[in-house]
Amino acid sequence: MVALALTVVAASAIGPIGIPFRKTIAVLLAETGLPTLSSFSEREQTIIAEMRLPRVLVGGLAGAALGVSGGAMQGLFRNPLVEPGYVGVSSGAALGAVCALYFGWSLLGPWTLPLSAFAGAALAVMIILSVWQRHRHKSMATLLLLGIGMNALLSAVINLLLASSGSEQELRSIVFWLQGGLEARTWHHVQLIALPILAGCLVLFAFGRDLNAMLLGDEQAANAGINVNRIRPFLLILTSLMTGSAVAVSGIIGFVGLVVPHAVRLVTGPDHRFLLPASALGGAIFLIWADLASRMLMQPVTVQVGVICALIGAPLFMALIMSSRRGGALK
Repeated sequence: MVALALTVVAASAIGPIGIPFRKTIAVLLAETGLPTLSSFSEREQTIIAEMRLPRVLVGGLAGAALGVSGGAMQGLFRNPLVEPGYVGVSSGAALGAVCALYFGWSLLGPWTLPLSAFAGAALAVMIILSVWQRHRHKSMATLLLLGIGMNALLSAVINLLLASSGSEQELRSIVFWLQGGLEARTWHHVQLIALPILAGCLVLFAFGRDLNAMLLGDEQAANAGINVNRIRPFLLILTSLMTGSAVAVSGIIGFVGLVVPHAVRLVTGPDHRFLLPASALGGAIFLIWADLASRMLMQPVTVQVGVICALIGAPLFMALIMSSRRGGALK
C-alpha cells in the first residue's frame, strides 16, 4: 500500500508542468479534507485535482482489475498463459466501442462510449458461457477454445468496420481507442468503474481458498466441499465484468493481466489468498507507471499506454519465462 501511495503521488506530480512533491502531497491531503503544511496555488490544485489525479485513479483501478482478474483466471484455467481477454471480454468491449464510434453513438454523451464497450464485453461473455454450458463436455479447455474463436470472430468484424470507415477522423478515433489510453479521463470515469472494480476485488479475495483447492483438480476440490459447477461460472462472470469495466474506460491494454500475476507469484507463491491482493496492487502500480511513461517519454508526443504496456510486458514476460528454474514460475 505504501508503494501504491508513493506511485500516486509521483504520477500526480510529474508531467509537462512539474509540481514539487510537497505541494502535490498538500493538494492530495486538501482534496481528502486533511490539514496541510504546505501552500499551493489554484493553478497547481487544478492541474493535480482535475487533470492528473482522475487519470491516475482510473489507471490504478483498471490495472488492479486486470491484475487480479488475470491471477484468478490463471487459477481457474490452471494455465499460466491465460489472461482476461482470452474469454472474449476485450474483443467484445472493442467491438462495442468501435460500433459507438462508427455509428456516431459516442456523440450522444460522454457515457455512451464506455457503456457501449461494457455492453459489448458483457454480451460476448454471456454468449460464450451460454454455448459452453450447453456443450456435452464442459471442460476449461473447451471454454478457452470458445474464447479464442470469439476473439477471432469479433476481430474480423472490427476489421470490417475499420475497412469501411467513412472518414479519416473516424478511423483515427477507432485506432486510438483500440491501442488503449487514459487521456482526458475525468472524475466521471472514476465514479463509473470504482464500485464494480473495488467490490469485485473484495469478492475475489474471499475465494482465494477455493481457487487453491481448484488448482488440484475438480475432484479434489469437490472432496474439499467446494461446489465447482457453481463457483467456476460465478468467478468467470465476475472477472469478466471487472475486466469489461476496466477496458470500457481504458481501451485495450494487454499484458497487465498476464505479466503481473507471474511477477507477483515469484514473491508470494501460488497461494491465491496472497496472490490475488498482491496482483491487484501490482497491476495498479504497473499501469500507473506505464501511463506516466506514455506521457513523458516522447514529449510533446503522447504514446498510448497500451503500446507502453506491450513494450514493457512482452520482454518482461519472456524474461520471467527464461529465468524461471525448470519453469517454476509457470507452475
